[in-house]
Amino acid sequence: MKILIDTNVLIDYILRREPYTDDAEKIIFLCKNMQIEGCIAAHSIMNIFYILRKLMTLEKRKKFLNYISEFIEIIGIDRRKIISAVNNDQFTDVEDCLQTECAKEFSADYIVTRNVKDFQNSTIPAISPDDFLKKVDLTTI
Repeated sequence: MKILIDTNVLIDYILRREPYTDDAEKIIFLCKNMQIEGCIAAHSIMNIFYILRKLMTLEKRKKFLNYISEFIEIIGIDRRKIISAVNNDQFTDVEDCLQTECAKEFSADYIVTRNVKDFQNSTIPAISPDDFLKKVDLTTI
């Protein structure tokens, strides 16, 4: 199974935000142990780095991004994806549309996000972390 992990799930993981921490940890664990294939959109790296700037030191942010880059694929954004996202009338948020464009390139089965409603017009189904984990065999965790 292949998934695109939305930025909010990664932030839940690194900041241990309750009540979302357990689900985020399980998803990262599944990716790290190659039980599922995970990716993130390249722009999520910059978003995470920026969002965490007041909460974590530069070194901790770098360490986290290096860590996840070891086992989570990073899908680039390019001119074609940006133009497609900007001109897609099905989305009101270009960033969410870019996530979908990256999920399509990765051939993701799902976009795992806590903001499922933001992806209602996505060609890749969006699913909450909790609902996604219900679909996966967790006996190996």
